[in-house]
Amino acid sequence: MAIFSDRERVVTGFALLAGVFIVGLIDNFFIMWLVLGGVYLIAFTEALKLFGVERDGLLPYAMGLWLIAGLYPYGDDLFVLAGVAYASAVAYNKELKWVDFFPFLYPTAGMLFILTMYEEYGVSSLLWLLAVVALTDVGAYGVGKSIGKTPFSPTSPKKTMEGVVGGVVVATLGGMFFGTGIVDLTVAFFISAFVAIASVFGDLFESSLKRAAGVKDSGDILPGHGGILDRIDGYLFGGVVMLVLLRGLV
Repeated sequence: MAIFSDRERVVTGFALLAGVFIVGLIDNFFIMWLVLGGVYLIAFTEALKLFGVERDGLLPYAMGLWLIAGLYPYGDDLFVLAGVAYASAVAYNKELKWVDFFPFLYPTAGMLFILTMYEEYGVSSLLWLLAVVALTDVGAYGVGKSIGKTPFSPTSPKKTMEGVVGGVVVATLGGMFFGTGIVDLTVAFFISAFVAIASVFGDLFESSLKRAAGVKDSGDILPGHGGILDRIDGYLFGGVVMLVLLRGLV
C-alpha cells in the first residue's frame, strides 16, 4: 500500500509539473486566469470545509469575484472591496456570521495577488515564486531529515527549527537567481528570503486549519498529495509577500 501511495504521489507530482510548464510556456493571460481560477474555486471549496462554514451558496460569489478579477486591473484590491461589502451586509443583517467571510480572505487574497503579480510582472515572477516555495520545502525536508532535532511549532510536530532555517537558506540562495530578470541580485536575495519565510507560515497556517477541523488533508482531489490547499498553502502567503515587496522595492 505504501509503495502504491508513493507511486501515486510521484505520478501526480510529475503531472502537476507538466501542467505548470505548459501553462507557463503558453504565457497567455486568459489561459492563466482560467487555470488559476480553477485552482482557486477548488481551494475555496476546501476552505469552506476547513473553516466549518455552514452557509450554502457562497461558491457563486467566489466565481463572480474571480470573473471581475479577469476584467479589473487591480485584482488584489478586490478582496478588500469584498470585505467592505460583507461588513456592510453584517451590519445590516445580524444573522450573517463572520466565519462565512473567511474563505474570501483565505485562499482568495493569495490567489488574487498571484494573478495580479502575473499581470504586472509576467510569468517570470510566477516562476520565481514557484522556485522559492519549492526550494523552501525541499531544503526543509532535506535538512530536517538529516540534522533536525528542535521542534518548530506544536501546530506542525514534524517540522524542526533546523529544517525551517535550512529551507529558508536554500530557497534564498537558490531562488534569488530566478528574480534577477525582474530586480537586481541584492533585492532578489531579500525578496526570496521573505517569501521563503512567508511560505513556511503559509504551510503552518493551513496545518492549523486542518488541526482545528480534525482532518489530515484539505481534500482528496490529488492522488497521493491530498487537496489543492495542501499543495498551494505556501504560495498563498508567499505570493502576497512577493507582490507587496516587488511594488515597494522596484
